[in-house]
Amino acid sequence: MLSSCSADEGSDAQPTSFRPEEATDIPPQENLAQPQVLTTAQPTVSNPLTGLPADDPALLERRPVMVKVSNYPQTGRPHAGLSFADLVFDYYIGSGTNRFLAVFYSQDCPQIGPVRSGRFVDAHLATMYGGVLGYGSADEDTDAELVTTLGSYAINNLEAPCPAFCGESTHDAIGVFANSAAISQFVTAQGLDNSAPDLPGMLFSEAPPAGGQPGEQVMVLFNINNHGEWRYDAASGRYLRWIEYFEDAEDTAFDMIPLVDRITGQQLGFSNVVIIRAEYTELAPTRHLIDIWGNDRGRAAFLFRDGQLYQGSWRAENDSDPMQFFDADGNPFPLKPGNTWIVIAGLNSTFKQIQPGQWEMFFFLP
Repeated sequence: MLSSCSADEGSDAQPTSFRPEEATDIPPQENLAQPQVLTTAQPTVSNPLTGLPADDPALLERRPVMVKVSNYPQTGRPHAGLSFADLVFDYYIGSGTNRFLAVFYSQDCPQIGPVRSGRFVDAHLATMYGGVLGYGSADEDTDAELVTTLGSYAINNLEAPCPAFCGESTHDAIGVFANSAAISQFVTAQGLDNSAPDLPGMLFSEAPPAGGQPGEQVMVLFNINNHGEWRYDAASGRYLRWIEYFEDAEDTAFDMIPLVDRITGQQLGFSNVVIIRAEYTELAPTRHLIDIWGNDRGRAAFLFRDGQLYQGSWRAENDSDPMQFFDADGNPFPLKPGNTWIVIAGLNSTFKQIQPGQWEMFFFLP
């Protein structure tokens, strides 16, 4: 199980898989709020988003904190804090780019980012997971939708001062970073209900189910130059993340290098990688509606765990409950206990096997 994230736990270390000029300093963060430490024995409490016992059950007594993180182009990398998220949603935002929405529940991290702007789908996902949305502002219409749907639980970087959000411009490569514990404390300080939501529907099992096929590697492409790749590591039982790297902006060729967490200097590893199909409606080149709440009958899902691929489906049975996963026969599908990375692919996205055990998703609208 991952240890609690700490601001001085390797945050000044140089990730060896990135070129020195890429490991730029994070803006200074003062008075960082640290996770609570229990001093008395507590009963075992499982995290409904990971199926694992919580190191600190007190953290599960609040709302999850969900933070928007930039990804492409590579100038904001390496990201900070993604290794400590229970879930990460990965989706298209237009012009060949994608963003992450990271969910922090059983662990906190004081440096998460770089933080970027909100999108319409963030309001739906935050509602489904009973979360607090932390984002780097948004255009006027999107911001209005986030606030209408989430109320005071939509918190942009201009509303909550450091240590909740530290830095100035979300359009700079390393402009703003978030602190999940401080965001939780900000919610409580505003007099808002910050009690644990009901999060039913996710199923976990250590034993891999029958019916899988080899799935040791999966490439996710949002454009020809925007590559994310997961490679199964049998020693850890997790999928490790690789990412494209251009030596400079004029290059046409790139290397695939380990994607590390700026906090730890270690490569990202996730127990499950899930690709789901959902309908995108393009309102403008960088504005989309993504039909998450509307999927109560089921759409295709491709679920990777333990080096195996399972083809099934996903549903959002209620707007206020987490999405659920099912096998090809419609039975609830058990994820491997641990963290899960969820890619939201458009309906026309291709998904194919390029070599035995190696798969590729190429994003296409709608």
